[in-house]
Amino acid sequence: MNQLSPVTLSLRAMATRFELVMYGENKNRLVAAGEEALGEIERLEQQLSFYENASEINYLNRNAANHFVKIEPRLFKLLKDCAALHQKTDNAFDITIAPLMRAWRFIREQGGVPTADELESARRLTGMQHLEFDDETFAIHFKQAGVEIDLGGFGKGYAVQCAIDLLKENGIQSALLHGGTSSVATIGTPPAEKFWRIELPEPFKQQTPVYIHLANHCLSVSAIHGKSFVVDGKRFGHLINPVTGESISRTLAAAVVGQDAAVCEALTKALMIHSKNWFATFEARFPDYQGLVVDEIDGIFGNLKN
Repeated sequence: MNQLSPVTLSLRAMATRFELVMYGENKNRLVAAGEEALGEIERLEQQLSFYENASEINYLNRNAANHFVKIEPRLFKLLKDCAALHQKTDNAFDITIAPLMRAWRFIREQGGVPTADELESARRLTGMQHLEFDDETFAIHFKQAGVEIDLGGFGKGYAVQCAIDLLKENGIQSALLHGGTSSVATIGTPPAEKFWRIELPEPFKQQTPVYIHLANHCLSVSAIHGKSFVVDGKRFGHLINPVTGESISRTLAAAVVGQDAAVCEALTKALMIHSKNWFATFEARFPDYQGLVVDEIDGIFGNLKN
């Protein structure tokens, strides 16, 4: 490529800002492809949103405890993939986390410590064992009333991945798309460069900044500082352990690089919850992904090189 100026597009969706940067010879083609990709993110927001009354996820949450609810085949596959990731992450990644998020006042609120009874009630409603899948009809049933699905950051990562796949289908060879800087996907590299250079946010910085180099890869970052509150000097983050029901406080942040933006999102949550003791399992089960974790006690560790 010669000296090319980037084409940039942006979108506000899923409670965050998506930004797309593309390089290529044909500007009109880039704009058309970019608008289609961002349009896919808007479509997915309408389907996947926990908060949107007309979304398919919301309809599922309202009705699936009463009977099997037939859903779009691609959404059915997505939820089956979530069930598989739940198992591979030893239950750390769990899309039925909504009852616990309610108990911790993180749904439409700023957070608060639940009572012991509230926590126990929410724990009984959390877990993928409550979901029943009918592969023939693409239908899902909740085995217990009160179960709710919330895709959270995974939905954003999935939207980023779908958008980047559309760009590839349209022949785009150089692009970076991010959602709120916490979910990033790339195609190729910028002109005359070997990679896209991404600086990790606090608390990855120690004495010097930490950069990740991406080329045809994705990056996800999770941290407790994104939404948290302090009680008696202790900070409680919005990431909740679905097994114990407790708020994550010791693991400060996690970053994962790999081929799929949605999987990267799921794995950052798993590393936030399991931290150092699970890292060998992470490497064994997900050999194509690399991670970096900031632990309040153990410091920074992982196999993600910049």
